Amino acid sequence: MRYMMTYDLMETMRNTNQWLGATASAMASYPLFSMTPNPAFNWMAAWGEVTERTFQRMVVKPDWGIRTFTCEDGKDHLVDVTTVIERPFGDLIHFRVNGREEQPRKVLLVAPMSGHYATLLRSTVKSLLVNCEVYITDWHNARDIPVSEGKFDVEDYTLYLVDFMKELGPDTHVVAVCQPAPLTLAATAYLAEVEPKSQPSTLTLIGGPVDPDATPTEVTDFGRRVTMGQLEETMIQRVGFKYKGVGRMVYPGLLQLASFMSMNAERHGKAFSDQIQRVSRDEASDHDAHNRFYDEYLAVMDMTAEFYLSTVERVFKNREIARNEFVVAGHKVDIGKITDVAVKSVEGANDDISAPGQCIAALDLCTGLPDSKKASHVEPGAGHYGIFAGRSWRDNIRPLVIDFMNENSRKPRRRAANKNKVA
Repeated sequence: MRYMMTYDLMETMRNTNQWLGATASAMASYPLFSMTPNPAFNWMAAWGEVTERTFQRMVVKPDWGIRTFTCEDGKDHLVDVTTVIERPFGDLIHFRVNGREEQPRKVLLVAPMSGHYATLLRSTVKSLLVNCEVYITDWHNARDIPVSEGKFDVEDYTLYLVDFMKELGPDTHVVAVCQPAPLTLAATAYLAEVEPKSQPSTLTLIGGPVDPDATPTEVTDFGRRVTMGQLEETMIQRVGFKYKGVGRMVYPGLLQLASFMSMNAERHGKAFSDQIQRVSRDEASDHDAHNRFYDEYLAVMDMTAEFYLSTVERVFKNREIARNEFVVAGHKVDIGKITDVAVKSVEGANDDISAPGQCIAALDLCTGLPDSKKASHVEPGAGHYGIFAGRSWRDNIRPLVIDFMNENSRKPRRRAANKNKVA
């Protein structure tokens, strides 16, 4: 119970700010005040509206919002989000376009578990739906997972990926975005040893810290400065009484959000100040550019304490994957065993989270792969977000990734009837 009070205090502060915003907006919007026009009331109402929405959306999981898709026949087809594998800490889901023939490329998007929901890759999913069957890992918020479900660390995460790849089969193209890049590489190597027939056709690693020391950033510097004891003491809290995971030790999403915001505090501050001015002038809308971005950016989820701490210790501090010393369930993974999966790295030249050099390190670890099955790309002028969801992804990177998939595709194997849901 040591940190439960702290967790509830954070939630109380968030809830209070949401209430203050709602109160200010309601009070400043009284019709009576219109009799004596005063710009201060307009500003107060605008501040309240922006503040309420800001703090309210921090605890709401965004919707995928992909309801229809326009196919080559010119018709809008409904999109069903179906669960293929259901697990306590994360599901494998499929975006099935009704009435459309199965597409030639089966893509597994491995979403990051770094404080945001998998919906952060919404635009990535939309862009791939054009000519791919898209599957994605949908990780759950740790605060909603009962303690009885046990632990979840980097080894468990890797084994989840192994099961997801085995379910989809060898004709799958795996795309890992950011944080899961090193663990997805390890999962592929694990499959190469224990069940080689289930290896995917290709593996694309986008902006991930395979070797964090290759190019230091503020993120890697932080991991070097603090000890594991300091992290556990200052970052780990126990879920409060409000959620199903009461008592579970977690790294709270609100703390992660504070870290994200502090890295670009001036830019975020200006964005909210400008939005308040737009609202006061009636120039804002419910789905304007500011709200579309921050509805997603501010929606955060808790990570299990063991996953957060083992990521820092084993991936960043000890560099187990970069040194090819990673162990999963007592089995030492040898990345050199990957001999039949084409591997591509994608990096952004201006990425300040996973800088160029950290992801391409994966190619040097794949000693069993011929050069013909290795590829890399550094996108000029692109930051971290742009390489998987921005204009750089749409215009330049996505076509390169699709071509890479086409060049290294395997013929799909015949399989028994697919399971719609696995407990």
